[in-house]
Amino acid sequence: MTFGHKNVIVTGGLGFIGSNLAIRLVELGARVTIVDSMVEGCGSNPYNIAPIADRVEVLECSIGDTAQLTAVLRSCDLVFNLAGEVSHSHSMLFPERDLEINTLAQLRFVQACAEHNPGVRILYAGTRQVYGVPAYLPVDEKHPVNPVDFNGVHKYAATQYHLMLSRTGHVDAVVIRLTNVYGPRMAINIPCQGFLSTFVRMSLTKQRLDIFGHGQQLRDPAYIDDVVAAMILVAAEPKLRSRSYNVGGPEALSLAEIARESAWAAGAPDPVFREFPADRKAIDIGSYHTDSGLIANQLGWNPQIRYAEGFARTLAYYEKAMPQYLNPNDPNPACNLLHCTKSKLAPPEPVAR
Repeated sequence: MTFGHKNVIVTGGLGFIGSNLAIRLVELGARVTIVDSMVEGCGSNPYNIAPIADRVEVLECSIGDTAQLTAVLRSCDLVFNLAGEVSHSHSMLFPERDLEINTLAQLRFVQACAEHNPGVRILYAGTRQVYGVPAYLPVDEKHPVNPVDFNGVHKYAATQYHLMLSRTGHVDAVVIRLTNVYGPRMAINIPCQGFLSTFVRMSLTKQRLDIFGHGQQLRDPAYIDDVVAAMILVAAEPKLRSRSYNVGGPEALSLAEIARESAWAAGAPDPVFREFPADRKAIDIGSYHTDSGLIANQLGWNPQIRYAEGFARTLAYYEKAMPQYLNPNDPNPACNLLHCTKSKLAPPEPVAR
């Protein structure tokens, strides 16, 4: 597959998933423009694109600030829209911030795409969190939508903006709903970004992992290279038979299994079980794993990297690049957002991940 001479936008391209995607696109020959607002708390890190820094253009602005994006939107062939807040905990603490980031900015952006580049293909990165507590497993695209936190509500609204404007012919949008993604370039220095980034950080610093509850809740971690491959495959398909695809990992593992595998691989102490904090318990979805059959059947994508291999690759990356992601003297960084007042968050800037 080649993207030779195609002009591609990656929103949130300094974040975890976006940077890995941008690197792969450059390898495939694309001319990549990264749009990232670099707002604190969402994982933007210029070091993430070090391998391609001299081959991409970076626009430091919000996707909601569409006046700054007119020229690049008019000239692009393809948009990967990964901008947004991913933290479920942050969304419950600061719901209006999440609303601004994950809905209003998205609405402005997709409308600008429709205005300046009618019919452009947009791949929007959604989340399995929109499904809420699973009614059945594995979860397919027909599962009811019933989110348990503001992040899921707002991400679902953004999904519908893309799909509605696609149905009316204004853009050519497709949504993939991601499970827990992990791998190199995760923001391991930012709390509340999901349990996998916490597991990576604590394993690297040889700390004991905490498992909340009984630890038998299932997850299907997806390694970043598999996710990037799925994104590129979906975005490049000229005639899509579906507009939403679930993208999950190759195996359903319990949280206890994931924690033990992580600790053993890093030489960290064995995990311990702890009582669920009340705020986390309120938005816990129990077990989840993905039915990726639709994308497998229609496009031939299947995840390849099992957790043991993917976690080993992840550790190897951070062992070389640790100073770019985490201060070894501060292995348990605090969430700066928790110390913000409403006045500091209002009006919040839309953010890229």
